[in-house]
Amino acid sequence: MKLWKGRFKKEADPRTNDFNSSIAFDSRMYRHDIEGSIAHATMLGRQGIIGAEESEKICAELKKIRNDIDSGALAIDPDAEDIHTFVEQELTARLGDTGKRLHTGRSRNDQVALDIRLTLREDCLSLIEQLRGLLRVLCKKAGKYSAAVMPGYTHMQRAQPVTFGHHLLAYAEMLIRDISRFEDALKRMNKCPLGSGALAGTTYPLDRELTAELLGFPAPTKNSLDGVSDRDFCAEIAFAVSLCMVHLSRLCEELVLWSSWEFKFIELDDAYCTGSSIMPQKKNPDLAELIRGKSGRVIGDLTALLTMMKGLPLAYNKDMQEDKEAVFDAVDTLKLCLTPLIPMLDTMTVLEQNMRKAAAGGFINATDCADWLVAAKGLPFRDAYKITGELVALCIERGETLESLPLEEYKRVHPAFDEGVYEAISLDKCVGDRKVLGGPAPENVRAQAACVLDLLDKEEKGHG
Repeated sequence: MKLWKGRFKKEADPRTNDFNSSIAFDSRMYRHDIEGSIAHATMLGRQGIIGAEESEKICAELKKIRNDIDSGALAIDPDAEDIHTFVEQELTARLGDTGKRLHTGRSRNDQVALDIRLTLREDCLSLIEQLRGLLRVLCKKAGKYSAAVMPGYTHMQRAQPVTFGHHLLAYAEMLIRDISRFEDALKRMNKCPLGSGALAGTTYPLDRELTAELLGFPAPTKNSLDGVSDRDFCAEIAFAVSLCMVHLSRLCEELVLWSSWEFKFIELDDAYCTGSSIMPQKKNPDLAELIRGKSGRVIGDLTALLTMMKGLPLAYNKDMQEDKEAVFDAVDTLKLCLTPLIPMLDTMTVLEQNMRKAAAGGFINATDCADWLVAAKGLPFRDAYKITGELVALCIERGETLESLPLEEYKRVHPAFDEGVYEAISLDKCVGDRKVLGGPAPENVRAQAACVLDLLDKEEKGHG
């Protein structure tokens, strides 16, 4: 039976029911719906709006319903309009008129707004824990490979030497920002909308502060219209998920490149790769590719949310039923992607010699050659830049590298060169001398990785 049946003389067309139903995707909120109803019933009893005995019966039966759904003893009816209707009708079936008192002073509008907040609050905390796990793996790998020289790239061309650890820490920085975005979103969404009613509050003497406290919110929402129509938090979480997925996609793009024969910087564990149905030699980084592909999916979820909300007048409109499918899909997709990515990174083999061999080519120490002319020989940088460019052109013409080019050839280009240039362009020195804050010097990398790991340890102890 529909909760809104009284106004209507005709039964809804079955096609209307099917189109209108949200039970297929909001049933996941049953625990949060029951949690909110227990808090509401508790408050109604304490305020004397319903009898204390009835309040206790409602709360006790709601807990039984939750336990029955948890155990499988009670199946959620797929024909129910939504999870809120299902729970209330089940309560009424068990308690009769007492169950009908639960909805006093409450609308489905503020009930839905609450359930989504409670669900996403839990989801965000779960995502933060997963991201911390990924961050921990990146930092441990970064510390281990703090001195593993590899080429750094711009425009996908070899540019300057860095280390593999330094490269991984760039992604760690992205994840730290991702975590902070989820934490910020949690702060803004952590207000209780119960008591907003359909849009204009209620004449019942509700204690909204008590309800908020019972549900772990620091405060209730301040405006009843906004309380039921605000979905900023859905869009904000979808944005945080989308940007995080962009970061994972970039990382996975590099994993795909690095594991190819053309690079061969890493080898992914067999457990996280697949083969070909026709080519027996293939070892495909399918998981990394699929994570890369799923980033487009969550960006679509964000676009759907923003587009859905952009033209809605206050307060609640049925369009807003579209919020749950989009934001839940975004959250679920990120969780799904993080689950295999963490062990895939943890178990990958790093091929240091291949990285170093690639770093030895491509003249990625050319800037260091120019810097040596400036620091050791007093040349203006622009002159040193031009001289080094001529050296690179000469090396390309003769099939040499800056390391293998004879000193007499250096001197032909400019008489200021001496044996000291070879030490200056050593890859280890090129990397090791970049001790500026944020640079790739191995001690920098180890210190930064240790700092992040220490912070994660403190946070875990704090939560414990």
